[in-house]
Amino acid sequence: MKKEELEVLLEKYGQKYSEILGIDLSSGRDEEIFKWFLAALFFGAPIQESSVIKTYQCFEKYRVLTPRRILETGWDGLVKILDEGSYTRYDFKTADKLLEVMKNLVEKYDGSLTLLYNKASTTQDLEESLKKLGKGIGDVTVSIFLRELRDIWEKADPNPTSLVVLAAKKLGIVRADSPENILKQLKNFWSKNKMERKSFINFETALLRLGKDYRRKGNCACC
Repeated sequence: MKKEELEVLLEKYGQKYSEILGIDLSSGRDEEIFKWFLAALFFGAPIQESSVIKTYQCFEKYRVLTPRRILETGWDGLVKILDEGSYTRYDFKTADKLLEVMKNLVEKYDGSLTLLYNKASTTQDLEESLKKLGKGIGDVTVSIFLRELRDIWEKADPNPTSLVVLAAKKLGIVRADSPENILKQLKNFWSKNKMERKSFINFETALLRLGKDYRRKGNCACC
């Protein structure tokens, strides 16, 4: 992949989702990290990016942006907000998931993801602790959430999702291998080709969006 092609890829697809949503992860503040966690829960479903953004903005509109506010809003209130955000296909299921996850986050970590992080001993322990917050949190959601925290949390180092791998293989950046080795290949490629004012997170995000394009156009043999 040529330098010019990488530059075009990053400009077209590389903007972080947290930046689009106006979430300031660089501050490292717990409330901002939670906002991104909430958004990551929405992004974890196979739904259009525009619908996820609209849904998050509805939660922002009603100031339902903390674990306790979500619990106070209740199932009916959450479904109403989800429906307003065009998250109708997953509204009931997502309301159930949100209530379960927030209940566990409050009971186990006083509603603080920073506390959850500090209690985790390794990257793997961090990922498992997140998954244990609720049955609706899987590898994809964890990867989405931790991807944009790579520069904030030292133990945030998730393996790339299948869509990132799909795009990277199509571009000839990585070869078939284990998820861990693919991550190493991606980091090695970026270290040799990194660009000013861009980070590995921008690169990985760009690959994710490109992977979505490949899947949508039917270029993915597994779809």
